[in-house]
Amino acid sequence: MFKAISTDQAPAAIGPYSQAADLGNLLFISGQIPLDPKTMEFVSDDVSNQTHQVMRNLGAILEEAGLSYRNIAKANIYLASMDDFSVVNDIYASYLSEPYPARAAVEVSKLPKGALVEIEAIAVKE
Repeated sequence: MFKAISTDQAPAAIGPYSQAADLGNLLFISGQIPLDPKTMEFVSDDVSNQTHQVMRNLGAILEEAGLSYRNIAKANIYLASMDDFSVVNDIYASYLSEPYPARAAVEVSKLPKGALVEIEAIAVKE
């Protein structure tokens, strides 16, 4: 059974999608960009600040679903520039603990609203 997850502690969807889709034992979290949920504006044009905001947005959605970063089983990171990989990787890792989720990180030609980073995740309920 599909249940949409929504919280005002993460940015509202900017298109026809849910912040997350709860399918019972799996939670599919839509790609998060560095929007401040209060202003719906980017927190910064710096990739470090943007990555922290993306992780906070993911955390707010996880919390709304009764989960935490520890429940993430798979993440996909989309970067405007692979030159930012080290910075993003270090910040991403600071929110997680072992065993780390499976992950992909790729450079893309463009992200929504000109973001420098976007992260989506799949979480598993224990």
